[in-house]
Amino acid sequence: SSSLTSSPTSLAGSKIPQSQPGDFATRRFDTAGIRVIVSCAMLSMLAGCATTTALASDPRDPFEPLNRASYAVNDGIDRAVLRPAAKAYHWVTPHFVQTGVSNAFANAKYPVTLVNNALQGKFGAALNDTGRFVLNSTLGLCGIFDPASDVGLDVNDEDFGQTFGKWGVGAGPYFVVPFFGPTTLRDGIGSIADDFTEPRSYLEDDSTRWTLWAAGNFEKRVRLLDADAVIDRAGDRYAFVRSAYLQRREYQVRDGNVPAENLEDAMLESEDAEPLKP
Repeated sequence: SSSLTSSPTSLAGSKIPQSQPGDFATRRFDTAGIRVIVSCAMLSMLAGCATTTALASDPRDPFEPLNRASYAVNDGIDRAVLRPAAKAYHWVTPHFVQTGVSNAFANAKYPVTLVNNALQGKFGAALNDTGRFVLNSTLGLCGIFDPASDVGLDVNDEDFGQTFGKWGVGAGPYFVVPFFGPTTLRDGIGSIADDFTEPRSYLEDDSTRWTLWAAGNFEKRVRLLDADAVIDRAGDRYAFVRSAYLQRREYQVRDGNVPAENLEDAMLESEDAEPLKP
């Protein structure tokens, strides 16, 4: 999609078989597993395709022709369905309701940050995260309100893709997964571990879990509405989104300590995706 995160699909509205007791592993696999299966299938299809690599303009994106096709599909769905729906929601929903919904979804995902700060050895941040999650989940009414920020508990943002990067695992190839959006091999695998850490994944009812997944991704799409104008003005929207995604992930993995030469490369990439003049 034209957003910088994965896009929700219509799966939440479809009839999904209920899980059986003891079907723990299957439930935990969830959407992250589907995303990685699709990604691996794409990689397998391209493994013997020498012309694909030859056509790539960025060594981090060896499958660019197929990725551009996937991006076009996602962008079309976004422009036809997701963006108009997000704009309508943003227009008719009171701001305080949107804030409460955003807070609740952020709080529900916060155990992912807590666990990954601990795995990265950031024990002070993990303690902060524990206090933040407990306070917002109780006094904040399941995260609708944010009393933790009022008492000075910082907001952190970590995931298993960042943790793997901290441990020295390279990003791997960039690719765009149909109906999900941009990722890398490292982040795609990390998303499976993220899914195990989200409380949503442990709900017994399949339809409830998928509905919450779709609603959470839609809420992220609403928050990215302000980015649409910037992306739409880019000369090459695909290259712009790719550059933005990879730069953001490197910034997150390095906790903002990006080497100067990387910043210079980022500036050159931005020039390559120069916005169109009105």
